[in-house]
Amino acid sequence: MLKVGIDIGGTKIAGGVVDASGQIIEKLRLDTPLDTGELADAVAAMARELSSRHVVSAVGVAAAGFIDKSRSTVIHAPNIDWHDEPLKARLEERIGMPVTIENDANAAGWAEYRFGAGRGTSDMVMLTLGTGVGGAIVLNGQLFRGGHGIAGELGHTRFMRDGLPCGCGQNGCLEQYASGRALQRAANDIADHHPRDIGARLAALRDEKGAIKGPSVSRLVLEDDPGAVEALRRIATALGEACGGFQAVLDPELYVIGGGVAQLGELLLEPVRIAYETALPGYGERPVAEFAIAQLVNDAGIIGVADLAGEDG
Repeated sequence: MLKVGIDIGGTKIAGGVVDASGQIIEKLRLDTPLDTGELADAVAAMARELSSRHVVSAVGVAAAGFIDKSRSTVIHAPNIDWHDEPLKARLEERIGMPVTIENDANAAGWAEYRFGAGRGTSDMVMLTLGTGVGGAIVLNGQLFRGGHGIAGELGHTRFMRDGLPCGCGQNGCLEQYASGRALQRAANDIADHHPRDIGARLAALRDEKGAIKGPSVSRLVLEDDPGAVEALRRIATALGEACGGFQAVLDPELYVIGGGVAQLGELLLEPVRIAYETALPGYGERPVAEFAIAQLVNDAGIIGVADLAGEDG
């Protein structure tokens, strides 16, 4: 059975035809229109184009934001001017087949659970380290959405009282301390305060390029630069400590870490595990979770939302 999965990002829309084993048969990509009406038209056109060359049974659409429990309405989207947007109905009218709407982090987490690093588990948490921190929770083989459909916003758990301001309107959220943006902030802080010792290469990089970008920090980590390694340790520690708290509530078997920073693999996971064990209630007297790097990378949203399309739960 083939389905179409479409992942709406802030700058691009990626879509594909996905089979029952999670393989993408054909993929398309286009820039995200700024106008919301044009955006719905573009998503519908992509779905029609893909379904014109394949026999598909349903369409899944993933987007950042709060999706209601029925998976039909976008309650709020951070990067698109949607407020209580009846996206399912609008797209079904244009496409002419069943459409399911899902949060993008949930879609990516479901893909990893079904076809990626989470295969073989029944209870899994995924954390995606990008501009923010996306979260997805799978409990007993089911994607956990909560009473209103918007559970799993793990990046917006309060990590530090009276901490850094967050785009969600609160202060001290985890994503301010454990995201790709947090890595850049940590690198800049080290460059500011240690320009003559561990921050020397970071300071030189900023002088040369005008800014310190996440990929540049990652490259320096691979070269064992002490400033970049310290910046990574800071965000890994925040992430691990948060996972220790999540363990007390959710008790997953596995944490899957995705996003650009996750490309550092064990260099990221080792300090995450250390901080997790330090923060874990009852450590030494209880089972601990495993940690793994996400496998499906940029295709996870397409694959996950396609697999969820047309399903009830």
